[in-house]
Amino acid sequence: MALSGAHMAALGLVAVGLSGCDKTCCAASEADVSRAAASEYLGVETRLLDGDLVNFLVSAKGDGAKTNVVAYADCAAAQYALIRGFGFARHVRTNVAQEAGIWRADAVYTISPALPEGLRKLDAEVVVANCRDNGIPTV
Repeated sequence: MALSGAHMAALGLVAVGLSGCDKTCCAASEADVSRAAASEYLGVETRLLDGDLVNFLVSAKGDGAKTNVVAYADCAAAQYALIRGFGFARHVRTNVAQEAGIWRADAVYTISPALPEGLRKLDAEVVVANCRDNGIPTV
């Protein structure tokens, strides 16, 4: 089950430029930040699928982990793009599952040096900064 962009906006992780969003509409509330911090982030596995196509397997547990595990995947993708010298990532798909109290996300992104086409684009620098502000690891 993939979570909508609205869930990501609640955590303040929506990249500038998605739909003309300014900084005021994308700010996380104190409750959202505390939910993000309440999750325990259990790790990221990165798999290069083909050139600019990358798969991230992430897991988390705790309060809000279902939403936070998707944000965690975005954070990992944004940091990966920066490490590779790219400024943007485009979300392709995310599958989320829960087993024994642990939420896992299997997410695929493309990375690119220029703003990609598509519905869900991430400005890597903005997303990484928001992840750090919200206590979500990027690697």
